[in-house]
Amino acid sequence: MKTDELIGILATGARPVAPHRLEQRFGGAVLLGLVGAGALMLLIYGVRPDLAQALQLPMWWLKFSFAAVLAGAAALALLRLARPGMRLGHAPAWVLLPPLVLWLMALAALQGAAPGERAAMVLGSTWRSCPFNIALLSLPGFAALLWAMRQAAPTRLRLAGACAGLLAGALATLAYALHCPEMQAPFLAVWYVLGIALPTGLGALLGPRVLRW
Repeated sequence: MKTDELIGILATGARPVAPHRLEQRFGGAVLLGLVGAGALMLLIYGVRPDLAQALQLPMWWLKFSFAAVLAGAAALALLRLARPGMRLGHAPAWVLLPPLVLWLMALAALQGAAPGERAAMVLGSTWRSCPFNIALLSLPGFAALLWAMRQAAPTRLRLAGACAGLLAGALATLAYALHCPEMQAPFLAVWYVLGIALPTGLGALLGPRVLRW
């Protein structure tokens, strides 16, 4: 059989891929992750009773913006990792920017506080449960994003898995912000970041196994 004939057989019935199919698939996974995290939050924890008052405080919008910007940066990196051979470009810098800004704010807050107040600013009242709550809420998005990535063609599997976990954790944090009573930057800089780091690390661990193709 000649090469041209083989190519013709393999190409029989082939159809062009719909434009933006990858973005649509990941968009659906993000939506599923956000809705799943919100549903779990309502079912297990519930919305904080003073949410209307909290929405008037700049600090609430800071922690919400932290998670939103991190989710956007992680989504950009994930889309690049889904395409073989595509460079990450400035995506890693955008991923690092939100926690860096939060850490700088936390340091400024701690420096301006009395020594006896610093431990309370870091620990808050929910430090024992906060990171695990975020990790739990990330599970729907984590599963959906890994499924979406399996439909793509990633080549850096560990990094792709970690980025899926990062995005899932950021989406979970968006939902968790509606419940969490903590409003101090030092608390957020430690326990929110740790909560997002848990699914990120799990994704790095599972990526080479789950995303292999």
